[in-house]
Formats: sequence, C-alpha cells, structure tokens
Amino acid sequence: MDEYLQLFVSETDWYNSIVLGSLLPENLWKPLAHVLQSWLRNYIAGSLVYFIFGGLWCFYIYYLKRHVYFPKDTIPSKEAILLQIWVTMKAMPLYVSLPTVSEYMVEKGWTRCYSSISEVGWLAYIALLIAYLVIVEFGIYWMHRELHDIKPLYKYLHATHHIYNKQDTLSPFAGLAFHPLDGVLQALPHVIAFFIVPTHFFTHELLLFCEGVWTTNIHDCIHGNVWPVMGAGYHTIHHTTYRHNYGHYTIWMDWMFGTLSDPVSKPKKAS
Repeated sequence: MDEYLQLFVSETDWYNSIVLGSLLPENLWKPLAHVLQSWLRNYIAGSLVYFIFGGLWCFYIYYLKRHVYFPKDTIPSKEAILLQIWVTMKAMPLYVSLPTVSEYMVEKGWTRCYSSISEVGWLAYIALLIAYLVIVEFGIYWMHRELHDIKPLYKYLHATHHIYNKQDTLSPFAGLAFHPLDGVLQALPHVIAFFIVPTHFFTHELLLFCEGVWTTNIHDCIHGNVWPVMGAGYHTIHHTTYRHNYGHYTIWMDWMFGTLSDPVSKPKKAS
C-alpha cells in the first residue's frame, strides 16, 4: 500500500515542479514541506487561471466584441471589476487550501482515488466518472441552494457574492468573488465525491482546473443556449431572482427539484 500511495505523492511532486520549478529558484522551493509546496502551487496556478481566463474573456467581450454582446451602459465599470478581483484574491489563500488538503488525503490513502485508468479499464473509468459528476452536480446544487435558504449562511457568507445582481455589475471576474468559506463549501462536493466513488486522481485535478474556467464563463451574462448546459443565461437569472437555477454544469437538478427558470421566460426580479 505504501508503494502504491507513493504514486500519488510522485504525481503531486510533478505538478509542483511544473509550476514552482519554472517560477522559483530550485534551492528556494525544494526545502519546503511537500504540503506547503502543494499549497503554493495551487495558489499560483489558481491565481493564473483566474487572471488569464478572466482577463482574456473580458478583453474579448468588452473590447473586441463590445458592440456585439452588450450595450455600452451594461458593461461593468473598472471599479466593479477591480472590487471583484480584490474580493477573490482575499479569498484565494483559503480556496486553494481545499485542493491541498484533498491531495493530502489522497496521498494518505483515505479516499477511493486510483492512480491509473489501466487499473479499472476505460469502460469502468467512464462509468465511474459519470457517477462522480452526478454526485458533484447534486452536491453543488444543494450546497448552493442551502446557502440561500439558510438565512445566516446567506447573510454572513453568500450575500458577498450576490451584490453582483445585474448585468452591469456581473463580469467574468465575479466568478470567484465569494466569501472564502462560501467558495470552499461550494467546491466541497468534489472532495466528498471521491470518498464515495472510485475516482481517477488526475481527472479530479483536471476537473478542479475546469471549475476555474467554468465559473468565468457563467458570469459573463451571454446566453449560449446549449441544452442541457447551465450557462450564463441561466446563471444571470439566478443573480437577479435568487430563487432559480442553483445548478452547476447542467439544468437537470433544477429541473428535478422545481427551481429551473429558462432565460426565455424572463422571471420577475426578487423583491
């Protein structure tokens, strides 16, 4: 077992070397404890994903395509975007603690993660991945919904994110502008899932990376209308009614539990 768990340690060492080895002198980062290396790597990588994808997408939709997607008076101000960045970067140290802790649990053998797809075969890998995604989708839906329904959680945590409640205050940079604990709670189903279903470790890491990209996309107010994707059109409604479209990647959980509102229906704004 120890030899098998070393595969996960070697894999996270490799991730660390990709990020830290190219940005910091070798004699500076190598003496750091393994878990601190992982936290620093996650912090740097998470910040880069946030700024690169948020920045490129803002440049595209607000500058290159500024006359295509939005009237001038609906483009968020620089001040609003800078505030979103400030809120996000204050929270980032805690955000990246979750994947750091989850990697530690994997390395200790406390989860049901496996190292290589060859251990289960492609058919089982796909079936297990679907199960993992269903658990994540279900978990994020209910976590998000309870952050609204439980009043203290909304008041002290989730309200931080919902100050962005109309098109001229939402931007790709709003995607991670949460209270730090709120952001951790909404990502927690990714970690819970690999205690329930066998999960490929690299795929889990890749999906966490995709979270950073996805949250940029769903806060741009552009309705892609790709069924059954819970795109920005649906999520913009969520930011204006507060009672619809709690889902993550798809509309299915909202459809099943009666909270779906299609962008075409144009629901009334919450009072």
